Amino acid sequence: MNQADTAWMLISTALVLLMTPALAFFYGGLVRSKNALNTMMMSFISLGFVGIAWALIGYSLAFAPGNAVVGDLSRVFLQGVGLEPNGTIPHLLYMCYQATFCIITAALISGAIVERMRFSAYVTFITLWALIVYCPIAHWVWGGGWLAKMGALDFAGGTVVHVNAGVAGLVAAVVVGKRRDYPSSSLLPHNVPFTLLGAGVLWFGWFGFNAGSAVAANGIAALAFTATMLAPAATLVVWTLIDVVRTGRPTAVGCATAIVVGLVAITPAAGFVGPMSAIALGALAAFPSYFGLIVRVKTTLDDSLDVVAAHGVGGTVGALLTGVFAQKALNGVADGLFFGNPAQLGIQAVAVGAAIVYSGVLTFVLLKLIGAVVPLRTDAADESTGLDVTQHGEEAYVHAQGSGNLSMQN
Repeated sequence: MNQADTAWMLISTALVLLMTPALAFFYGGLVRSKNALNTMMMSFISLGFVGIAWALIGYSLAFAPGNAVVGDLSRVFLQGVGLEPNGTIPHLLYMCYQATFCIITAALISGAIVERMRFSAYVTFITLWALIVYCPIAHWVWGGGWLAKMGALDFAGGTVVHVNAGVAGLVAAVVVGKRRDYPSSSLLPHNVPFTLLGAGVLWFGWFGFNAGSAVAANGIAALAFTATMLAPAATLVVWTLIDVVRTGRPTAVGCATAIVVGLVAITPAAGFVGPMSAIALGALAAFPSYFGLIVRVKTTLDDSLDVVAAHGVGGTVGALLTGVFAQKALNGVADGLFFGNPAQLGIQAVAVGAAIVYSGVLTFVLLKLIGAVVPLRTDAADESTGLDVTQHGEEAYVHAQGSGNLSMQN
C-alpha cells in the first residue's frame, strides 16, 4: 500500500464524481427552461441508481476474473472487496473510482433524449444499460478481457466510455423519436452560463478522470494531467477559428462544446502520448466533431445535445489517434503509427468497431424490451407543458407570483 497513491486516488475519485453534477449543468443549460430540472435530474439520478447497481453486481461483471467477455459473480455484493491492496491502493477505493466512470457514462446518454423521455423509463434503462452494456465492455478493455489481450489502448475510457455512450445515445434518439416540435427555432438553450459552468467543472473533474487512471501518484499521472490540460486547449483554439471563419463570431456554446470534445478525444490517449502529440490530437479532433454537428442539423435525427458528435465522434477520433500518437518511450506500453507501429491503429479500430456493434445492438434490444412494459416517452400534453412539472412536480424558475414564467417555457 502506498499512501501517496491512496491520497491521489481519493482525490481523483471525488473529482470524477463531481463530473456528473457538472454534466447536469452542461446539459441543463442547453435545454428550454421548462425542461431544465428534468434534464439535470437525468444526470443526478445516475449517482444513485447506477452507483448502487455497480456496488451490488456491476463491479463484479466488469472486474472479477470471469472470462474474455464478462467478469464472473465472485465479487457480487462486494464480496472479497475490502481494505486489502489492489495494486498500491485499497481495493474498496479502486471499486469506488471505477464506479464514478460507470455513473457518468450512463448519464452521458441522456443528452440524446432530453425533453421527451419518460423519467421512469429512463431510470430503468440506464440502470440496466450500465450492467448489460457498460460492464462487459469495461471488462473487455480494463478487466483482462479480449480487447486487453489484443493490446487495445484505452487509458481512461475513449472506447469504454465515450464511443459506448455515443452509440447508445444515437440508438436511443432513434428509438425514442424526435421531440414533437423538432426542428424549431424555439428549441434554444435557456441558460448558456450554466453550460459554460458545466464545461469548466467538467474540465476540472477530468483531471481526476484521466490522470487518476494511472491509479498512482507517478509520472504517468503527470503525463496524463498535462495531456488533459493541453488537448482541450488546442480543440478550443481550432474550434473558435472555425467558428470565426464560418460565421464571423465565436460562440459561447461552441466554446463549451469544444472543451468537452477535446477532453473526450484525449481520454483514451492521455497516459500514452507526449504534450506535443496531445496538442496535435486536440487540434485534429475539432474538425470531425464540428462538422459532424453541422451535418446532424441537416438530418431528421434529434440528438438533442449532440452526444453523437461530441462523444461518439470525439471518442472514435481519440481512440484511433491513440493508435497514431502513442509513444512507448513515454508509457512503456506500445508505440503508435508515428513511432513505427502501424498495427496499433488497426487494433484501435477493432476495439472501436466492437464497442459500436455491441453497444448499438444491446441498447436497441434493451430499449425495445423496456418500451414493451413502460412507455418510453411522455405524451404530447406533458411534453408541451414541460417535463419539470409533469415528471417531477417542480419548476426550475419560480417567480414572485409563485408560478413559472410561461413565456420562457415555450
